[in-house]
Amino acid sequence: MKKIFGLIAIIAVLTSCGGNSDYTPKPRGYFRIYYPKKEYRTFDTIYPFTFVYPKYAYVEKDLHPQASEKILNMKYLLNMQFPQFNGTLHLSYETITSKKVFNELTEDARTFAFKHTVKATSIDQGIIRNPARKIYGIYYTIEGNAASSLQFYITDSTKNYLRGALYFNTVPRLDSIQPVLNFVRKDVDTLIKSFKWK
Repeated sequence: MKKIFGLIAIIAVLTSCGGNSDYTPKPRGYFRIYYPKKEYRTFDTIYPFTFVYPKYAYVEKDLHPQASEKILNMKYLLNMQFPQFNGTLHLSYETITSKKVFNELTEDARTFAFKHTVKATSIDQGIIRNPARKIYGIYYTIEGNAASSLQFYITDSTKNYLRGALYFNTVPRLDSIQPVLNFVRKDVDTLIKSFKWK
């Protein structure tokens, strides 16, 4: 009797282990992202410009060690933090004092954007133009696994210049950050459309 039960147990184990050989690995999953409602407020402080930005973000002075030194040179550095998405839009303002300074600033913006060529699959440039508000500039869309997916600068071409660069504090994998990037890009577009010089 014990031999029969032992034989049945061995047959049960062997047939249960050698079952389905059509195993398909599951694709890698990501955490579900919850998007807040799009509500905006106005940034209007001591700085020579105003703009609209989302309520789920906040703007702070750049506390990087070199920031205070640059502010003394009439350069203001701000960070718009998106804590829910672990992202930062770095904003830097500079006063244009000469045509040479203007040319250097616009060339620096182009250089910073194209530094991502190594990881980018493409870099597209779009013109920003709103003569009624004296706003002109270039919007860089950087595709691929680059550290920064969008950058821009806006200027009145005579006195004021502002540059922005969006970074996420994570390994740059476009497939994982693309939904968040699309969501935050709308906020950056809103900032640019609402931007005014004082």
